[in-house]
Amino acid sequence: MAAAVEFRNVSLRSHDGRSLLEYVTLALEEGTTTALLGRSGSGKTTLLRMVNRMATPDTGVVLVDGVDTNSAEPIALRRSIGYVIQETGLFPHFTVARNIGIVRELGGKRTGLKDLHTLLAMTGLDPEKFAERYPHQLSGGQRQRVGLARALAGDPRILLMDEPFGALDPLTRAEMQDMLRRLLRRLKKTVLLVTHDLNEAIYLASRIVLLEQGHIIADLPPREFLQSQNPSVLQYMQAFRRGAHEAGE
Repeated sequence: MAAAVEFRNVSLRSHDGRSLLEYVTLALEEGTTTALLGRSGSGKTTLLRMVNRMATPDTGVVLVDGVDTNSAEPIALRRSIGYVIQETGLFPHFTVARNIGIVRELGGKRTGLKDLHTLLAMTGLDPEKFAERYPHQLSGGQRQRVGLARALAGDPRILLMDEPFGALDPLTRAEMQDMLRRLLRRLKKTVLLVTHDLNEAIYLASRIVLLEQGHIIADLPPREFLQSQNPSVLQYMQAFRRGAHEAGE
């Protein structure tokens, strides 16, 4: 299967000389979901932001559909890639309809009523009920659904998701994960998902990549990840399941 996104020996240092990523090589196969795990500061979000040139490597290259992103016009590249973040980034003074439609407008396209209704229904929101509401009139889960609908408005082949459900309560988060899993199976997008939640990674991703201090420690399918004897993988799983382990004693 062809790689939709490829990182080749990517390295990056901060302005104070601290290493953020070191010689990372990773390929995201077209139509698959890859989850990035690791403690804060391990390089997950930095790696994700390299795909749309919100971060650029000091050495190495990032390829999107086989093209070096350094040769791409940054704005055009970003408009071609869906991007979902934890706080959604919705414009507070825009209605839901306008928040979603602006993505297509910036690309010179009009969002028809049918398109808008399709996007909202796709993410589990009743168009008649929510299209004219403002972000402050929505719950956290509803705002996150609108953020996802906006990311999908331009019909991107690649979707970047940076802790999209991290601020939600457990029940709402589970509902969002169910919705996203159904949606991704249907749409066949290439997804790079940053998460701290091991269960979320297992549930949504076809591959799990564990980062540690800017290095890839493991790159495995979920079943193999759970069976791995890699010390860093075991440590991550033990930390995540600490409460369940204590309760079982």
